[in-house]
Amino acid sequence: MSGSGPAPFSVTVEQVDERSVVTARGELDLATAPELESALLPPLREGASVALDLRALEFMDSTGVRVIVAAHLAAQEHGGALAVAVVDGGPVARVLEISGLDAVLRIVDRP
Repeated sequence: MSGSGPAPFSVTVEQVDERSVVTARGELDLATAPELESALLPPLREGASVALDLRALEFMDSTGVRVIVAAHLAAQEHGGALAVAVVDGGPVARVLEISGLDAVLRIVDRP
């Protein structure tokens, strides 16, 4: 049997011009959310501009939603900016739509 499981979760952070681009790949869930949170929240708490690239996520549960809400609040509280890139019609976009966050967040096609 040759079953290919989900891609391993990873987070990368790059500086592009004056903003951080945080890219998550794989599955964002209870086990992996702390890794994303530790990469995403510190720059937002410093008032930075951050683009969160979720286009390579295959799955996101409510724990991922909690991290995105925390990031949005951190940006608001500290004068930062958060943009979230998702695949239109993809699984992550659907979760954001169901949760109502698509109406609150700045959703972009690419970071």
